[in-house]
Amino acid sequence: MSISKNSKLFIAGHNGLVGSSCLKLFKKKGYTNIVTSEKEQLNLKNQSDTKDFFNENKFNVVINCAAKVGGILANYRNPYQFILDNILIQTNLINSSLDTGVDRFIFLGSSCIYPKFSKQPIKESELLCGKLEHTNEFYAIAKISGVKLIEAINKQYNKKYMSLMPTNLYGPGDNFDLKRSHVIPALIKKFHEAKEKNDDVELYGDGSPLREFLHVDDLSNAIKFILEKDITDTIINVGYGKEISISALSEIVRKITNFKGNIFWDKTKPNGTPRKLLDTKKLNAYGWCPNISLEKGISNTYEWYKNTFLNKS
Repeated sequence: MSISKNSKLFIAGHNGLVGSSCLKLFKKKGYTNIVTSEKEQLNLKNQSDTKDFFNENKFNVVINCAAKVGGILANYRNPYQFILDNILIQTNLINSSLDTGVDRFIFLGSSCIYPKFSKQPIKESELLCGKLEHTNEFYAIAKISGVKLIEAINKQYNKKYMSLMPTNLYGPGDNFDLKRSHVIPALIKKFHEAKEKNDDVELYGDGSPLREFLHVDDLSNAIKFILEKDITDTIINVGYGKEISISALSEIVRKITNFKGNIFWDKTKPNGTPRKLLDTKKLNAYGWCPNISLEKGISNTYEWYKNTFLNKS
């Protein structure tokens, strides 16, 4: 079943990168019954608190944007927190949704669930066909458990819950803490700060890995599109459809931030998966495609970064 403007919709993790984008979009499109909850009000890692919250609200639709996320360094240094916190959050949300009769559930996974050496572009069927990238395997295993929970619920209870596998995301609302950020916000911050200090920039790896990047607002549009079109595949990729090397990406960010210094590559640091491009033919066949180019999206994100962080200093 597709959703309506009156459906009672819970966006878990509404302050995060994806959640804030979803909240903005659904409000803009006239959805009038959206529920959110601050971390101080609801601990999604607590089973009984989550279940009580769901019993009180009786949602029609749940979008799970809540997760513990971070870049290579954060994943590598904190494997226990990444696997435990994500398993607790997603399990409590999924189980509470099932127990309280939620009609539609969107679980957001990650392209890192796929094997390190998947056939490219990566189809949904590549899941569990090989070894994971070791730098984020604990986060990936947590997400895989969520995908399998969704699959099991649909099989056993005839539900229409869905797992979306977005590629690498970026955009306004991103995390710019260099200890926990992903590549695009990290590049933006490094280049901007180096420009201000007239320094050079040091980047991890050798710049050769190929990556695909999707603006967060394109993902939000995909979520809305899927819910309104009544698309019910258990697992579906959401991507931009083009890849770029980290080296070439750094040159785009260099230009946008107007950085004039030198770039040095620390080849002692890990590159991560050598290539990761999603096959999005399944979603494209339904009529969805991204609208925000990489250059426009990074420019938009850089402006948000300056307006949000630099104007406060």
